Amino acid sequence: MSLQGRIAIVTGSGGGLGRAHALYLASRGAKVVVNDLSLEAAAKVAAEVAAAGGDAIAVAASVTDEAGVAAMVERTLAEWGRVDILVNNAGILRDKSFAKMTMDDFRLVVDVHLIGAAICCKAVWEPMRAQGYGRIVMTTSSSGLYGNFGQANYGAAKMALVGLMQTLAIEGAKHNIRVNSLAPTAATGMTEGVLSEESLRRLDPALVSPGLLALVVEDAPTRAILCAGAGNFAAAHVTLTDGFYAGAGGRRRRARSRGLGRGDRPGGRDRPGLRLHPGRARAGQGRFRPPMASWSPAAARAQENAPGRGVPGAFQFSLDGRA
Repeated sequence: MSLQGRIAIVTGSGGGLGRAHALYLASRGAKVVVNDLSLEAAAKVAAEVAAAGGDAIAVAASVTDEAGVAAMVERTLAEWGRVDILVNNAGILRDKSFAKMTMDDFRLVVDVHLIGAAICCKAVWEPMRAQGYGRIVMTTSSSGLYGNFGQANYGAAKMALVGLMQTLAIEGAKHNIRVNSLAPTAATGMTEGVLSEESLRRLDPALVSPGLLALVVEDAPTRAILCAGAGNFAAAHVTLTDGFYAGAGGRRRRARSRGLGRGDRPGGRDRPGLRLHPGRARAGQGRFRPPMASWSPAAARAQENAPGRGVPGAFQFSLDGRA
């Protein structure tokens, strides 16, 4: 789908995933602000966009610098008159087990990923409200959605971005501002030395960016979490089980909720209390669904057509950018 006439800011786009995003959005017709800490890196990507026939400007600024971000947005408005898309991509890693992690490292990662994204959102919020249009994408991570050893700081920041997405989507709805999250798995400067060469090849950042397109087009969803990597795409959901009513006190109540609350012993009797076993959940039991499932057109159609299946507010993704 075309982004002709749209103006996009992509933070941390001097290399890696951000570069892939900037090039891809430009290939779809968007004019792109290439932001990075390094002006040289940003200018190189802007030159790539121009060489391919697109329009781009390079801006050096830290997402944690409110004045620098404000100046970037002001320059964008002066150059092109509007800001339609913000991709919060900038980030860093300071991986250590929590036992060895310093609070300085914890604060630094949260400051860049969470506070930096909030600063950028704040800078574009009023222009988007005034023009009655905006598309914002947070870059979350499976480390935040599901956890990962050695990334307490990173995981906390990435899950916090989902919370920020949820609230900004609600507040921005009446102004046609839609806010989503992208959880990429890609080879970037942050993964060098961590993965094998074969894994790095398969995790080409360019294979993530088509997923970004689905989140920034005119008919994009809102409050969606899209996981993307190596050409695979899946939607993650913050969901809730049916649960059960345990009473407000007095006589002890026993209850179960369609397969939830089973005891640990095979064939054991139901016990009071809610026990969730994601690995054991069977289709049709309660509202619980595994958080990720491989996406395919057939699977999407089967889920859509099955009675009582699927998650409210889910969206389907296609490689041509339709959501």
